[in-house]
Amino acid sequence: MTSKDSRYGEIRKILLLILVLNWSVALVKIIFGLCSRTSSITADGFHSLSDGASNIIGLIGITFAAQPKDLDHPYGHKKYETLFSLGIAAALFLVCFNLVREGIHRIYHPVIPEVGLKSFLVMLMTLGINLWVARYEAKKGKVLGSDILLSDAMHTKADIFTSLSVIIALVVIRLGYPILDPIATLLISLFIAHAAVVIIKNSSRVLVDSAAIIDTEKIVDIVLSVKGVKTCHKIRSRGRPDDIHLDLHVQVAPEMHIDRAHKICYSIEEAIKKGMPEVTDVLIHIEPKEKTPTAPSE
Repeated sequence: MTSKDSRYGEIRKILLLILVLNWSVALVKIIFGLCSRTSSITADGFHSLSDGASNIIGLIGITFAAQPKDLDHPYGHKKYETLFSLGIAAALFLVCFNLVREGIHRIYHPVIPEVGLKSFLVMLMTLGINLWVARYEAKKGKVLGSDILLSDAMHTKADIFTSLSVIIALVVIRLGYPILDPIATLLISLFIAHAAVVIIKNSSRVLVDSAAIIDTEKIVDIVLSVKGVKTCHKIRSRGRPDDIHLDLHVQVAPEMHIDRAHKICYSIEEAIKKGMPEVTDVLIHIEPKEKTPTAPSE
């Protein structure tokens, strides 16, 4: 198995593990929320259910992204991982819409929820699981450079905020203010919408080819360290954090033979990929460095 295959294999294992945890948490919340007539717990349960749906979206995206390069996709299929992370954002917006509708309905048609010790125990238990999942998934997402895992971790973080909102709502309901239960549901929808917007913002940067490397100082230092290079400019980058495509202009002595210039290009590419493993493709434009005219002697 190649390193790329092992990377996607590890991402699949992580998504499957988190899928099981998310759906287990969702099932507990939904059943308890319906039995106790607590809409905020039920809403949080459906949010957890959407976490599981996002895991499935991630698994599909990874399957496409793992395909090797072909004639139609000479740069590979890695952007499918970024594209499918938008599916997670879409799932979040759908859940957000349903929660807003439910919250408004419960404001005009109030139901007195049953809040007891079990309600707090359920929320604290599921909150603990979500805290572990979010931390684990974000850590693995950074190590593996996975848009899917990072987006899904953000989804889970939204679940943590919503669970905290539910716990606060349970406290105020216990104090005799049941109207705050549907209000908490509306607040939950705002957290979910914010998470979706952040995912779209991050994913769109990759899909519209925003600069992948803002500070190019390291690139310039690497290029200028290659013998024969005079200057380096017009540096452009695009792609995912683990699959950056780079192109730049390099100037050499105008009298340099094309064979020598060609070898310099290979040296530059090798040096950049060694110093910056996230760069997978380098396109170099060789230009002659014009000699600075000398001032006439008096």
